[in-house]
Amino acid sequence: MPNRPLLPDTIAPTWLVVQVLGTLFVAGTLLTAREPNPWIWAAYGVSSACWLGFVALASRRPKTAAALLAVAGALPAALVGRAADSSAILMAVIPLGRLAALTTVGVGAIVGVGLLEMALAVTAHLVAGQSLGAALADAAVMLLLVLVGLNRRQYEVQAGQAEALLDQTRLAQAEHARAAALDERTRIAREIHDVLAHSLGALRVQLELAEALLTERSDVDGALRSVRRSRRLAADGLAEARNAVAALRRDVPPLAEALAAVTAEHAGDHGADVGFEADGEPRPLPSAAVVALVSVAREALTNAGKHAPGEDVRMRLEYASEEVRLEVRNPRSEFTRTGEGFGLAGMRERLALAGGTLESGPDDGYWRVLARIRG
Repeated sequence: MPNRPLLPDTIAPTWLVVQVLGTLFVAGTLLTAREPNPWIWAAYGVSSACWLGFVALASRRPKTAAALLAVAGALPAALVGRAADSSAILMAVIPLGRLAALTTVGVGAIVGVGLLEMALAVTAHLVAGQSLGAALADAAVMLLLVLVGLNRRQYEVQAGQAEALLDQTRLAQAEHARAAALDERTRIAREIHDVLAHSLGALRVQLELAEALLTERSDVDGALRSVRRSRRLAADGLAEARNAVAALRRDVPPLAEALAAVTAEHAGDHGADVGFEADGEPRPLPSAAVVALVSVAREALTNAGKHAPGEDVRMRLEYASEEVRLEVRNPRSEFTRTGEGFGLAGMRERLALAGGTLESGPDDGYWRVLARIRG
């Protein structure tokens, strides 16, 4: 986003009031002036015309308007020593004070014009033979008006910067919300892909196998086994889909609580002793990590019930300093598969997406599944 310019003086909330009051002040000064010299009146007329030109052009041509304002103050300042009353100094300080408050003019230009008008006023007094004190008094009034105007200008500059900063903050918040929405969409897509790609892919393979067994070999028993595996895959996919939805809804239970529920469910379904222990100080984990670890535990328990039915299973959760480890061990039996099936392969991919790793294999008479994830 490009830097916003400072708020133009012409749109400041008090602009209209200041211009109207200044115009009324100039008119009042002219009406109350007691000046016999027609040349001074001519200078007053030119100064007033420059002031009106500033009022008319301030919103459309700010630089030209500022130049007219400088002329409107300089002419009376050069005549203060010859004027019959204080009208000249009043006609000089009104445009000067307004010029000092403009944000469309640099501070250097404002100071330069102010010094020039003060020098003109002091010179006019001295040339007219008036005292140095009177000259310095008028210069002091001009200096005071310049300082007041510069203070007003600084306030308007800070207000403009504050508004620009507020706009940038709103833009940053909007971009942050957009990035968060994109991250959430990416996470949802990943969760859906993980569940559907694995479950539906395996389900399709089993159904195609069942069809081939029926059409090519008329193997009803083999097709029936394939259909049963398909049913189990569908049930597992549904469970994973529910876990993914829970993760997306941010209502995933704590990891230890979720693992304890999984072990209790497996023990009830398979009539086996499933021990679970947790070591270390529990700490919150991203929902994706929790869902991935729970899915690994469920898959490991399912494999244990399939390949080592009735055997005890031990599950251990450890909160280490830089990672969380989940280990599932069950005794090996004659039915224990020596390789890794599609289930653990899918869990390995799921853990990788959450920043984790998976190891599985025989270990001193046991089948061991070890998941690690940063957190």
